[in-house]
Amino acid sequence: MTLEDAGRLTGLAASTLSKIENDQMSPTFDVVQKLAVGFDIDITELFASNSGQDAAGRRSVTMDGAGRLMETAVYRHRLIAAELKNKKILPFVTTIKARSLEDFKSWSQHSGEEFLYVLKGEICFQTEHYEPAYLGAGDSIYINSSMQHAAYSTSEEDAVVLWVNTG
Repeated sequence: MTLEDAGRLTGLAASTLSKIENDQMSPTFDVVQKLAVGFDIDITELFASNSGQDAAGRRSVTMDGAGRLMETAVYRHRLIAAELKNKKILPFVTTIKARSLEDFKSWSQHSGEEFLYVLKGEICFQTEHYEPAYLGAGDSIYINSSMQHAAYSTSEEDAVVLWVNTG
């Protein structure tokens, strides 16, 4: 399959696909979702290795600091349970690097639902239909992901959150 063929399937530019393929850029969650839909595969297959598959009583242990990294300009996601395919949820520990909405080229928007729980720092979580939610450690938010949304740190240090998306 050529990059042009892949671009037609996914709706992504061939140049974007080339940069991802050559580790010159990390895809956002929205781009990963377009890849999964375009290639008609489960989104978790884009992250998973070949271990821990299809066992009736499967489990995954992710040690502190481990997990598959996915970095963007505004977020540093660490995918938890990365080796498991066909998960119903996609759990991430995310460091929020953004400090304002101006840091975003576009807001996120994709199918499914998401849950965010603040572990450290303070954030502003914005959606297209609601007033901004200012959250600190121990606070959480649950949304329909089809709404445009973005989160940025309002504390001096980068905020850290547990972020869970449905797959």
